Amino acid sequence: MEKYVCTICGYVYDEAEGDPDNNIAPGTKWADVPESWVCPMCGADKSAFDKD
Repeated sequence: MEKYVCTICGYVYDEAEGDPDNNIAPGTKWADVPESWVCPMCGADKSAFDKD
């Protein structure tokens, strides 16, 4: 499982954990996270994330 970091605020999206508070189930691969998803900390879109 990979991790992706928001380059704006430092939030880490961990594929193993997902983002259950925003309907992204644990184990959801980054490629499968909808383009409409935004960083839960700062609201940045997926393009603001880099692979950790």
